[in-house]
Amino acid sequence: MIVIDNVGSSEAEPPRRRCWLCLLLLLVLIYGSHAPLISLTKVDGRVPFSPSSCVLLIEFTKLVVSFAALLASGNPSGLQISASTVAPYAVPALLYAFNNNLVVFMQAYMDPSSFQVLSNLKIASTALLYTSCLGKRLRFGQWLALGMLVAAGVCHSYSGLDWEALDESAVRLHITSWGLLLVLVYCFVSGLAAVYTERVLKTQRLPLSLQNFFLYVFGVGINLASHLFGGGQQGFFEGFSTLVWLIIAGQAANGLLMSVIMKHGTGITRLFVISSSMLVNGVLSWGILGIQLTPYFLFPVLLIGWAVYLYYR
Repeated sequence: MIVIDNVGSSEAEPPRRRCWLCLLLLLVLIYGSHAPLISLTKVDGRVPFSPSSCVLLIEFTKLVVSFAALLASGNPSGLQISASTVAPYAVPALLYAFNNNLVVFMQAYMDPSSFQVLSNLKIASTALLYTSCLGKRLRFGQWLALGMLVAAGVCHSYSGLDWEALDESAVRLHITSWGLLLVLVYCFVSGLAAVYTERVLKTQRLPLSLQNFFLYVFGVGINLASHLFGGGQQGFFEGFSTLVWLIIAGQAANGLLMSVIMKHGTGITRLFVISSSMLVNGVLSWGILGIQLTPYFLFPVLLIGWAVYLYYR
């Protein structure tokens, strides 16, 4: 359910395309396995570790790997680096930190299930910003394909709702006008962060390892502040297990590999990776967690396959 961008020269195209395919498959697997792995760590229905500690360690791991890759690539002292070169990398970290806090804040204006369904609109917002900010033109068929990705996400989220649990509880699907506005802001900021990051990575002629280093310096700084001022009373490594460390390693690899997509591919490819990961998530949830798949699961599968065909034909 994923695609291969046109990269490299014609002579090196077959091996490059195979490497690109392996990269995309690995990203889909990592994305799709994230939620099932978190579910496996739960004790009495609750995550035993501090989420802020986990996120901080993910950012720190990416920073260390980026620094090691920069040293391994040669002497970076000859590069012309200034404050104006580094400053743009603070923006994505600030945007993602804003969205992470917005997700928590908006729960007061809607139920989690409504947010899960409506957050799929970030696919549309990313596509709109991609065309307007990066000057990319899309055919009608490509717009239709992206619309199918949104529909696939909504259908996947909708089919995953536990209607019996909703009926038996006092919680009902609801969203206020403020909640709808906040969801739209969330989707806009999500798309803006992705498009802005892609623009910075592609316009600055710097090694990707150095660009990642700048990104994750700010990422570590902002997440460290978030942990110190809002991490709660839980110990930093409390509740950590081998599975938690696996999640940290996987998400660190996910961020680093996704930067390769943003640098050498397109943000639209990123959307297809994320959408395809829903299918891996469903299969792993069925195989590992024993969650029953419904016939509705096949509909998003068909939509994503058709979207791939329409967009890249």
